[in-house]
Amino acid sequence: MGIADDDIERLRTSVSIVDTVQQYVALKRVGRNWVGLCPFHAEKSGSFNVREEMGRYKCFGCQAGGDVFTFIQEIEHLDFPGAVEHLASKAGIELNYTSTGQSKERARRKRLTEAMGDAVEWYHERLLTSPDARAARDYLRQRGLAGDIARQFKLGWAPDDWDLLARELGQPADVLQDVGLAFRNRRNRMQDSFRARVMFPIFSDSGEALAFGGRILPGSDDPAKYKNSSETTIYSKSKTLYGLNWAKADVAKVDQVVVCEGYTDVIGFHLAGVPRAVATCGTALTEEHVRILKRYASRVVLSFDADAAGQGAAERFYEWEEKHKVEVSVARLPQGKDPGDLALSNPEALAKAIDDPVPFLGFRLQRTLASRPADSPEHRARLAEEAMVVVNEHPNSNVRKLYAGEVATKVGLPVNDMVRLAERGTRRPSIEVKAKSTTGPPENAEFAALVLLVQDWDSIAEWLVEALFYDDANRMAFLALAETGGLQAALEVAPPDARQVLERAAVADLDLDATVEARQLIEAAVRRELRQRQRLIDPVELEQNRVARLEVENLTSADAERSLAAAESLLGWLHRRTEERTDGTS
Repeated sequence: MGIADDDIERLRTSVSIVDTVQQYVALKRVGRNWVGLCPFHAEKSGSFNVREEMGRYKCFGCQAGGDVFTFIQEIEHLDFPGAVEHLASKAGIELNYTSTGQSKERARRKRLTEAMGDAVEWYHERLLTSPDARAARDYLRQRGLAGDIARQFKLGWAPDDWDLLARELGQPADVLQDVGLAFRNRRNRMQDSFRARVMFPIFSDSGEALAFGGRILPGSDDPAKYKNSSETTIYSKSKTLYGLNWAKADVAKVDQVVVCEGYTDVIGFHLAGVPRAVATCGTALTEEHVRILKRYASRVVLSFDADAAGQGAAERFYEWEEKHKVEVSVARLPQGKDPGDLALSNPEALAKAIDDPVPFLGFRLQRTLASRPADSPEHRARLAEEAMVVVNEHPNSNVRKLYAGEVATKVGLPVNDMVRLAERGTRRPSIEVKAKSTTGPPENAEFAALVLLVQDWDSIAEWLVEALFYDDANRMAFLALAETGGLQAALEVAPPDARQVLERAAVADLDLDATVEARQLIEAAVRRELRQRQRLIDPVELEQNRVARLEVENLTSADAERSLAAAESLLGWLHRRTEERTDGTS
C-alpha cells in the first residue's frame, strides 16, 4: 500500500515549508533563512532555521532537521502517510493510492471523519438559516456567541426531529452509527442522536471533525444539560482537547496553553483576546492530554477549580510536571465567575488572570490558609496541619521547605518546625502548640508598648516591629494596629484574644515613658533571641551575636546618642533574624 509518488512530489513542490512551520513557530527573516525557537526542545535563543528554496529545516541546538513531511511527522506525531494526508488536506490536493490499495483502517477513518465533517456543515447551516433555529440564535446572541463567532467555531443546531439528519445527510446507516450521529430505535429505524440542542463540533488538533457536544436551550425539560458524543473509533476523550485546532498556533507562539472546563469557556477566551484556550471533553485532564499539549507549550494554566479534583489529582499534576517538564499553574478568576461570563462582563480581568497565574501548589496552599481563622493557638495549629498536608503532597523536598516558610509566616509558628515537617514529608503532620507564659517582664513591656501605641501613637510607633512581641495575643494586636493605623479599625480585624488586649490597652491608666518602655521591650526581645541561638557554630553568626550582646549593654547608656544607635542596631538585627526564619535559612 502507499500514496502515489507523483502526488507526494506534487505536494512537496507546492507546499511552502515556511508557511507550514509558521503555523507552529514564530519565525523571523534573517538573511536567506527564517529563524525561530525550536519546537522540539526548550531554548531561549533561536537556533531553528528554515530555508524556503531548499525546502528544509534544521535546528543547530537539538539537531532536528528534514523536509516539510518530516516536520509534520514530528510536530503532529504522525507516520509518513499521515503527514502527507495532513498536508494534502490543508492544500486541497486529492491523493491517489497505489494499486496495492489504501489500508482498510485508513480508508475507514477517512470515511468517518468526512461524514462528521458533513454533519458539522449540516448542523451549522441549520443554525444560520432554519426558522426552527430562531430560539437557538437568540440564545447564542445573548451569550455573545452569534454571528462571526458562530461561524468561526462552526456552531450548529440539531432540530427537534426524530430522524432529519439521518435522512438528509446522505451517509450509510453503519457510518452514522459508527460516529454516534444516529442509532437504530426499537422499530429498527435510524434515529438522530442529537435533538433540540445547540451543537459544538469537536475537531482533532489537525482539524478533522471527530465528535459533538450538544447543549439544551433554557426552558427545556431535558434533564441532561449537555450531551456528548460517545467514544468511537475516531474519537477518544482522553486524547482529544476541544479547541486545540484553533489554539495551537498561539499556544506555540507564547509557550502557554489554558485548560478550561467547557466549550463556551474556550470561546470566551477567544472573545477576550486569549486564543490559546482548550477544554477537556467531559473528562478530567489526563496524562495523554498533557503529552499532547507538551508538543506545543511547556506552560499549562488551569482555568477551573483546581481544588475540586482533590489530593489524588494534585499528585498526578506534580508527577506530570516532572515527567513531561511542564509548569502547571492556576488562573485566579474572580469568585463565582467562569471564563464564558467574564469574557462578556470584564474581558480585561480574564486576560489578566492568564497573564498572572499562580503555581499550582501555591494556589492550593492559599486556598487552605484562607479556609479558617487563625485567631487562637489551637486554630493556628490546626490550620498549619492542614496547610502542611497540602505542602507535603509535592515530591520535591526543596519545594516543600520553601512553602513551609509561607505556612510558618501565616500561622505564626517557628519556621524551623514547619521545615522539619516538610523535610519528613509526612502526610499526617501533627503540631502541638505549647501555651506561652503571659506573665513576667517581657509581656509586661509588650502590653505597655501597646498602651502607648493606642493612646499616644507617635511617641513609640517608630520603635516597634513584629519581632518584639512574643505573646501571641500581643503580637496579633500589634499587627492589627500596624495594618489599620487606628484603634477602631484594629478592633474590627483583630482576632478575639487580640481584641481583648486592645480593649484593655485603650483604657489602661499607666504612667509610661515611651523611650524607657521601647528600650525594655527591645532588650527583652534580643535576650530571648540570643537564648535561642546558644548552639551556633558558624563564626559569622557568633560574631553577630557578640555584637548584639554589646549593644544591649549600650541600650542603658547615659549617652543618649549611643543608646539611640544601639536601639536602631538591635531593631535591625531582630528584623534580619525574622527574615532569615521566614526564608527558611536558619
